[in-house]
Amino acid sequence: MLFAEVMVLHMLAVPLLARIGWLDFTTQKISNRDVLLLLCLGLGSLLLLSLQSGSWWDMGLSALAGLLLFLALFPFWLLRKIGAGDVKLLAVVPLLIGGSGLTVFSLLLLVLALVTVLIVKNPFLLPHGAFRAYALHLDQKRVVPFGVPISLAAICTIALQVGNIFLGSFSVLQI
Repeated sequence: MLFAEVMVLHMLAVPLLARIGWLDFTTQKISNRDVLLLLCLGLGSLLLLSLQSGSWWDMGLSALAGLLLFLALFPFWLLRKIGAGDVKLLAVVPLLIGGSGLTVFSLLLLVLALVTVLIVKNPFLLPHGAFRAYALHLDQKRVVPFGVPISLAAICTIALQVGNIFLGSFSVLQI
């Protein structure tokens, strides 16, 4: 029965992730408050899933993945190659999506990050207009808003997880 509560926590995270992506796109800043809210939503959903299944494996795997991501990306922040908000967001997302969603998230993040870099580094591929002008501006500032692909990959992963939970409960009702 705790799946409904987990779905609610995940659905609360989606608009927050959209906000993070939008603010990172427009201001190149990710607020600590937003990352802490995601952390609380993620820990809450992992706790509920662990209580439901009786296993703490998923929570431990998610915490380990978050810690490893933070430790791996911290030197890049020190070298000013990635923003601190991006490092914190990437460290929190595994706790939000759980260990079972890490593979899907990683693949989506890889594709979306490559598309983002391609757009920012080659703004002339875009149609003429305000978005192209903004991409040119980002290229001149030499910044890439990585919060956007991180947020989109997390939203897509959550959507797949919620869909699987819904379809799983629907097939159980059919039997």
